[in-house]
Amino acid sequence: MSKITEGKAIVTIGNAFYRPHSQTSRDLGVLAGSVYKSQMGQLRVLDGMTGCGLRALRYGLEAGADFVWANDGDPEIGAVLSQNLSQLPADRYRITHEAVNRVFWHCAIDRDYYDLIDLDSFGHPGAIVADCLQAVRYGGLIYLTSTDGRTISGHFPQDSLRLYGTYSRVHPCVQEHALRMLIGSLAQQAERLGLHVVPVFSLYAGQIYRVMVRVVQKLPKNRFDQSYGFVGHCPQCGDYRVPDWRYLSRASCDRHEKPVPLTLAGPLWIGPLHDRTMIKSMIDRAPSLDLADQIPLLTLMQDEAELPPYHFPLAEVGRRGKMDIPPRDRLIEALVRSGYRATATHLQGSAIKTDAPFGVVLETAQSLSH
Repeated sequence: MSKITEGKAIVTIGNAFYRPHSQTSRDLGVLAGSVYKSQMGQLRVLDGMTGCGLRALRYGLEAGADFVWANDGDPEIGAVLSQNLSQLPADRYRITHEAVNRVFWHCAIDRDYYDLIDLDSFGHPGAIVADCLQAVRYGGLIYLTSTDGRTISGHFPQDSLRLYGTYSRVHPCVQEHALRMLIGSLAQQAERLGLHVVPVFSLYAGQIYRVMVRVVQKLPKNRFDQSYGFVGHCPQCGDYRVPDWRYLSRASCDRHEKPVPLTLAGPLWIGPLHDRTMIKSMIDRAPSLDLADQIPLLTLMQDEAELPPYHFPLAEVGRRGKMDIPPRDRLIEALVRSGYRATATHLQGSAIKTDAPFGVVLETAQSLSH
């Protein structure tokens, strides 16, 4: 059977699930778990859909997890999973083959709470969002995945409404809004339990959407309704707005002779995508875990963390401005010189995040293209 090496782990794949292009998300999970362990003094991990066990093993070997529960619903991969996790001391891991919801229910009944719950699901995670909150420790982390790109990116809004409680729409920054849908779904379910979520980081990579949140009892800074709402896109000029809940019926773009109704998507998370303090700690820890190659991505996350809940693809700038697209970095520098915040974004290689109105972005780009 084929073997692969990732980080400090060497695993046999066999007939178990393994997604090679998810290594970045696994690296970030290990970094976050390691930082959590250093801050809290412990790290108990529940890997609810473990596949070949690579994630679970890396949490044990690299993040210093005190205990790892590796669960996968397929009992036929039990031999491969046992072989891979046998690299850990016998008292530091557990293997089960149950539906992941049943695992969460056992945790809740037994009051067996975990510091980090990693859920690398295939398709949409809608059915497990509410239940995973029953198994996480207060202050603990939930790492959620969606690979259901067409639903979460606006192609099937009725399905997104049914699965996430959000009416998604197709527009130029759907990748970001897909991440915000995931966070928003977790946030809304947490509020029902008197809990709150704070994003740690959000990752879009190769049609895989990953969000990590911290579950807390008290929400710092903002109220829930200040971080959960709608984003409107103007189909005429391409600008975005974040309308107040109280005035949704009047949500429009006022940059025209007559107000243009906005195409609304939501409700979804409109607060920060990443926790800058936690990201800084992950950057500081990366070299010691031989994960320094993730520092450029983490640095970009820091830069984009608290900018508005949308971004502008340069292709959209060029299309609407009917011009050659200027170099991204020159456009960012020009916007910053004009007093705006602006940065590249990990969400698209040729896009920017900025608090400048789209009209200003167009004018600045046109001045640079001459």
